[in-house]
Order: sequence, then C-alpha cells, then structure tokens
Amino acid sequence: MASPSLRKIAYHTLQQGKTLAGLAHKELSTKLMEVFAPEADTGNFPIDQDLIKEVKRSMERLEIIDWQDAEAGIYPKSLLFEAPWLEWAKKYPLVWLDMPKTWERRKKNKTREIPKNVNEEDYPNYYLQNFHHQTDGYLSTHSAEIYDLQVEILFNGTADSMRRRVLAPLKRGLKKYLNNHTKKVKVLDIATGTGRTLQQIQSSLPEVELYGIDLSGSYLKQASKYLSSRSGDHVQLTRGNAEDMPYSSSSFQALTCVFLFHELPRDARQNVLNECFRLLEPGGTLILADSIQLKDSPKFTAIMENFHKIFHEPYYRDYIIDDIDLRFEESGFSSITSETHFMTKVWKANKPV
Repeated sequence: MASPSLRKIAYHTLQQGKTLAGLAHKELSTKLMEVFAPEADTGNFPIDQDLIKEVKRSMERLEIIDWQDAEAGIYPKSLLFEAPWLEWAKKYPLVWLDMPKTWERRKKNKTREIPKNVNEEDYPNYYLQNFHHQTDGYLSTHSAEIYDLQVEILFNGTADSMRRRVLAPLKRGLKKYLNNHTKKVKVLDIATGTGRTLQQIQSSLPEVELYGIDLSGSYLKQASKYLSSRSGDHVQLTRGNAEDMPYSSSSFQALTCVFLFHELPRDARQNVLNECFRLLEPGGTLILADSIQLKDSPKFTAIMENFHKIFHEPYYRDYIIDDIDLRFEESGFSSITSETHFMTKVWKANKPV
C-alpha cells in the first residue's frame, strides 16, 4: 500500500487542528457561560459516549470523501486549504467579545433585536430575528464579518467540507451543458450569504457564469469583498428574496442552495422550490444542501434536538421532520436523490425536459 502524500498528511493535520480548536473553543465558552451567565443554559439532551464515537466516525468519513473528490479532480486540492486565515485571526477576538450579548439574549429569550436602521418592510417577518442568537441577526456588517468563523467553530472545522458536497452532483448535472460549447453555462447560488459556496463553485467550475442572491445587503458586501480578492470572472450578486427572485424564467442551467431551508417556515420552503423550478431551464439541476433530518439520521437525534434548543432556530424542529422530497415533487421536480455527509444532507433534482 502506497504511503500517503505530504499534501494528504497536511490536509489531515489541518482538519484535526480545526476540530481540536473548535472543541476547545466550545468547551471554554461553555465553562465561562456557567460562571458568568448560568441562566443562559438551555438544559441540553445528554450526549453519550456511543454518540460521540459515531460523530467522530462520521467526521472521518467526511474527511475521506473530501480528499477523494479532490483527488478525482472534482475540485483542486488547493481548495482544501483555502480560507481567509488572516482575516479570521483578526476577527476571532470579536467572537469572544460578542459572547456576553449572546448569553444575555439566550437568558432573556430576546430573539428580535435587530439594528434600528433596518427598514422592516424590506424583509419577510420570519427573517427579522437573531438566528443563532447572533448580534443583529443577518443584518449588519459586524454579523457578516464573524459569521463564517462562527460556523467553522460550530462544526469543528467541517463547514467548508460539507459545502463542497454540492460540487460533485453539480458537475454531474452540468456535464451535458459543459460539453456543449454553444452558450455560456449559468449557475445561481441562492441565499449565498458571504459567498463561501460561490467560492467553492468558482474553483471547481471556473468556466461557468456565476450569480448569487441573498436578502442581506451586509452579507453580500462581505461576499463581494471575498470574491473580488480571487482570480476568476466577476460574480454577479443581487439582493433579493428567494421566494420571489428577480430573474427570468428558464434562465439558469443549475441552482445551488446551501443551509437555507432549516431557517425557513414551511410555506417559504415550498415557495423557494417553486421559484427554483421556474428559474431552471428544462433539464436543469437543483442542488440543495442543508441539515440532516430525523428520518435518515436517527442516531444524531440528540444533536439535532440540542441544536434548536441551544441556538435560536425557530423553524429547525419543523425542518427536520419535513418531507423535502415531497416538496420537490409538488414543485414539479423529478429524478430526486439525496445523500448524507456528517451533519449535512444533499439533494439533487432535475426539471423535466
């Protein structure tokens, strides 16, 4: 058996380091909360040793497939190491400084503290919340600047690895278009946030024309900052609601949507899928990635129950029992498949020709 390459060893070491850093951060922050804000403790479901071992095995499987996809050329190996490390190092103290405010909101169950300069009429009511108890919700520069780092800590350094699970099915869905050089292939990332998924797609598919849409102007500014610092074609970013997107029907060959659905009420999920169906040209592909659900990951039930208790996730409990496959069908999609990777479930569906 061939020995692992230096790059593979480096990747494994990086992932191990991020995991340990995430665990250490959460352990220390929990102990500080117990001392300074014990009332913020939500009384979580217990996590036993068997579950901890299963989580570890699931993370190891994610690391293996992440490396295998890079080796197979789904995306360049350099993407495995790509992150705004210096930027995150600068912002890390802000995560700690923000923590007392988070504890206070958890303790007093304050979930709608949004910036006073926000025009509430510009947003659906369900969006005007402190998701994850984060300061300003998704509606400020401060929130946008520390969000990606917070998510990496939450998932112990696996957030980008989970995002990359959309790339293999996306490339399969686009194969027929990429082999046909008569027109430019267009891909839209829905709820693009700070643009992390767009960055992954840009590295994997540099030849496609990329678009991104999000409700938060602050997060789009952060996305523009990150994307403009990279080589590659300009990405067109638009502020808008995924339930009513400002694009022509049948104008995209593929759509991606990552980590949005668990933050939507049930009717909004269906509305977004209906819009996705409208925007895709016949034969086009939608790749949807979000949290695992109870029916396909019952071993992780305690983790899912804790997630919506610890963080303010008002629609998560409904999401994990919702029949997303049926929602795809109701919108008109066909060839619906799904797979799970650690804490992420990925769907692929086509608009019939």
